[in-house]
Amino acid sequence: MEAGNISLLSEFILTGLTDDSQLQLILFALFLFIYAVTMVGNLGLLALIVASPRLHTPMYFFLSNLSFLDFCYSSVTVPKMLMGCFSGYQTISFFACMAQTSLFLLFAATEFFLLASMAYDRYVAVCNPLLYHSIMSPKLCLQLVIASYAVGLINMMLLTSTTFHLNFCHSHVITHYFCDIPPLLKLSCSDTHVLQLLLFACGGFNVSVSLAIIVVSYICVFFAIIRIPSAQGKHKTFSTCASHLTAISLYYGTTVFMYLRPSSEYSLGKDRLVSVFYTVVIPMLNPMIYSLRNKDVKETFWNVLAKASQFHSLPIPRVSCCPKQ
Repeated sequence: MEAGNISLLSEFILTGLTDDSQLQLILFALFLFIYAVTMVGNLGLLALIVASPRLHTPMYFFLSNLSFLDFCYSSVTVPKMLMGCFSGYQTISFFACMAQTSLFLLFAATEFFLLASMAYDRYVAVCNPLLYHSIMSPKLCLQLVIASYAVGLINMMLLTSTTFHLNFCHSHVITHYFCDIPPLLKLSCSDTHVLQLLLFACGGFNVSVSLAIIVVSYICVFFAIIRIPSAQGKHKTFSTCASHLTAISLYYGTTVFMYLRPSSEYSLGKDRLVSVFYTVVIPMLNPMIYSLRNKDVKETFWNVLAKASQFHSLPIPRVSCCPKQ
C-alpha cells in the first residue's frame, strides 16, 4: 500500500482565512455577528411564514424552503470556521471532512433548482394570474421542492464518492476554511481528470438547466409586464420579481466563478474570499432581500409584534391565596 492511500489519512488541517492572530479575533467577531444575523433572519422568516395564514401561498412556501436551505447551507461551514479563528489551524477528521463536503454539495446544488422553481412560480403568477392557484397547487409545489433536493442528492453522491476515493499524499493541509473540492484537488496525487470533468459536468448541468428555466420564465414575465397599460401596475408587478432577480444574480455569479473553470485557474487565496461571499454573506442577505421590499412580510411582522406587545401589556389578575372569612 502506498503512503498516500486514503486509508492511512485520518485527518486534515484547515488553514482558515488568515494566520494573523489579531485579524483572526476581528474575523471571529465579524463572522459570529453575521452568523447570528443569518440564523435570526432565516429562522425568523421561516417561523413568520409558517405561523401566518396570510403567507400560506406558493411564493412563500418556496421562500420558507429557501430560508431553511440558507440556514443549513451556512451552518455547514461557518461554525467550523469560527472555531478555526481561535486556533488558526483547525483539524478536521477525514470522515467529518467528507460529511462537510457532502452536505455543502447537497445544499448548494439544491439551491440552484429551488431558485428556478421560484422563477417558474413568478412566471405563473404574472402570466396566468387567474389560474395561479390551480396550477401552483400544494402538490406541485411540494414536488418541485422534492425534485430540487433530489438533484442535490445526486450531485452529492457522485462528487463526494469520486473525491474521497482519491489518494491524498501531497499534503494533509487544506488551504481553505472548509472542505471543498478545489482545494482537495490540490492535495491529491491521483489522476484527477475524471473528477474535474465530473465537477464541470455537474456544475454545468445545474447552472444551464436551472438558468434556462429562470431565463425563459423571466422573458415571459418581461413581455407580460410591458403589456400592462399603467406605470403603477408595471412597477407593482416588477417589484414582486426584483428580490428574486437580485438573489439569483448574487448566487449564480459567485458559484459560476468558483466551479465552472479549469482547475489550473484556481487561486486558493482569491477563492477563499469568493467562498466567504456565497457561504456566509449571501445566506445573511437573502432574508433581507426578500423582506425589506415585501409589503406582505413587513405587515405580517408588525402585526405579530403588535399582538405580542398587546399580550404582554394585558393586566395580570391577582388571585388571593386566602379565602375570605
